[in-house]
Order: sequence, then structure tokens, then C-alpha cells
Amino acid sequence: MSNLAKPIAGVTPRKLATSVTVIFFAVFLCLSVSAIAGLRYGLMIAIGLGFGATLEGLRFGFAGPWRAMILRRDPAGIWAQLLAIGIVALFAIPLINTYSGEVNGATAPIGYAMVLGAFVFGAAMQIVLGCGSGTLVNAGTGNLVSLIALPFFAVGSFAGAFNLSWWIGLGAIPVQNLSGLEGALATILALLCVASFLWWKADPQLCRLPKRLIFAALLVAILALFNLVVSGQPWGVVYGLGLWVAKGAFYSGIDLSGSVFWTATGSVERIQASVLTDYTSLTNIGLIVGSFLAAFWRKGLSQPIPRLPMLGWASAAVAGFLMGYAARLAFGCNVGAFFSGISTGSLHGWVWFAVAFMGSYLGIYLRPRLGLEL
Repeated sequence: MSNLAKPIAGVTPRKLATSVTVIFFAVFLCLSVSAIAGLRYGLMIAIGLGFGATLEGLRFGFAGPWRAMILRRDPAGIWAQLLAIGIVALFAIPLINTYSGEVNGATAPIGYAMVLGAFVFGAAMQIVLGCGSGTLVNAGTGNLVSLIALPFFAVGSFAGAFNLSWWIGLGAIPVQNLSGLEGALATILALLCVASFLWWKADPQLCRLPKRLIFAALLVAILALFNLVVSGQPWGVVYGLGLWVAKGAFYSGIDLSGSVFWTATGSVERIQASVLTDYTSLTNIGLIVGSFLAAFWRKGLSQPIPRLPMLGWASAAVAGFLMGYAARLAFGCNVGAFFSGISTGSLHGWVWFAVAFMGSYLGIYLRPRLGLEL
């Protein structure tokens, strides 16, 4: 074997070439977006890439850990979520209070639409085994179920936003927020209470938090704080997906005047502007590409095609649509409502968490009966 073919410090030439390719592509993408749209947007695609690589590379997710707690009483994944949320809350809630108007939280009213949307979303995400960010990550790694669910998710998000005003009209209480350092400390105390409850309910043999998940939680928290500071808004997923469909509808000549949401000034501006200047779109693109690069670096993208009955494939499409529609009614998914809602002080995030978790029980029950588990 020649010297060039020998592993260097345990790294084979093939792995080294793969690493160089991944790094080159990521840097090229960030620089290209910066050159086209501006430095801030280049930073946003970099943040999205970081999210995608972290969620895929370190196996940090939302739907899977909820399923693990329900079926096996394994709290590790949810503890990691709560840890990340707590770190973000400690900095984000006071920051939003100090720089109100420049930095905004993920606020939303609590009403019938939000509660119904959270429950349906919780059920649908367990059917496809992926929340909003999870569906993007899984699609990026070549998961066929997620690749089918994703476009329907986007259409559902667009449709939910199209008649959101009717749903809100059913009734809601005003936005309720925690603010300042006191709000951050109250949020952390509440997170500790939830973590303690999970410890009480968990299998004693599974009451441990792996170092991998601690590291992942720290990275996710840092990326979420960068997202907040760079864009002035919390990490989100759902709006960007619906916007892509709205752009397609607009440029196809479809009349959007019947929707209060899509004819609002902000939405019209985003529809007509480049997708590279929409923060949520950039982090969504980054999630897909980042997970693709992480999977490519680790083991490649060859995933077996699941042998599902027609009912299973149809269920993935329907569940994807319901996820998008319900997430819009609930003002976000696990990222925009649960993670960003709680970490920026909005009480609707707590209600979303509780109701979506109950919906997950239904989704876990339905999944095998819909042909998605053989």
C-alpha cells in the first residue's frame, strides 16, 4: 500500500475526501447566498446548515423522543429538548425585553384553533415519525416517507394560513408572555418541574442523559440564539414551507385575495421577494442541506425503500398535509410553537406542548393501523 493510501490518524483517504467535499460545499453555499442576497442571509443559511447537521449528526429530534417516552418511558430525548429550551430562555427572554421591536418572540394567542391544531399536529407527526424540522431532516437524508410527506406539509401550511382568520374567529384569549429576567427564571423553573415529572414517570434504568444529547442541546441552543440575534426572530419552520407554495400559487396566476394572511403587507412582500431573503426559508433550506451533508459524511444516503401498502403511502401524504395545516392553526410546530414559544416567554408554547403530547398518543396508536409499521 502506498503512503497516500494509508489512513492518516485513523482517517481513511475516502473519509478525508468526503470531509473536504462536505466542507467545501457548505462554505460555497454560504458564500454564494452572501454574494447574492447579503451577509446576513449568508449567516442564516449557515445557521440552517448547523441545525441540519446537528439534528441529523447527533440524532437530536422531537417526535422520536416523545415516542420513546410514551412507549418505553425513556426521557433522555425530551430532557435534551428542555435543556436547549432553558439555555435559550435564559438569554432570549431578557434580550427581547431589552430590545423590544428589534428582537421578537414567538408569541401567539391561545384559542380553539391553536389547541385543535396542536393536537392534530401531535398525532400526525407520530404517523410520519417526524415533526416540522424532523420531516425536513429526514427528507434531506433520503427518507422516502418524509419525501412524500414534505410537499403535502408545505401545501397544508399554505392552506391553513389561507383561512387562518376564520379559525381565529372561533375565539382566543390575548397573547400572554413572560418577560425580563424574572420571566426567564420562571420558565427555567417550569422546565425543571417538567423534567422532574418525567424522571418520576421514567423507567429507572433509562434515567440518564447521554453526553451526545447534552452536546446536541448546547449546539441547538447556540444556533437558536444566533438565529434570534441575526434575524430578529426565533427559529421557525412552518411559515417558510407555506411561503414556497404561496410563491408558486402567485406566479401561477392563482388569486390569493381571499386570504387575509397571504394578502397582508408582510406576506405580499415576501411572496414577491427572493426566497433567499426570507429567514425561515433559508433555515429550512439549510436544514435539508445540512442533514444531507451530515448523512453523506457519515455513511452515505443509501436508505432501503420501505415495503409499505398503498394505505401506508397514502397515510404519509394525508398526515403530511394535516401536519402543515394544523401547524399553521397552532402558530407553529415543535420548533416554532414548542421550542421557540417557550424559550421566548410565550405561554402558548406550554399549552401547545401539553396538547400536542396528548395528540402523540393517538398518532402512535394509529401508525401501525395505517400501514406504516409492518
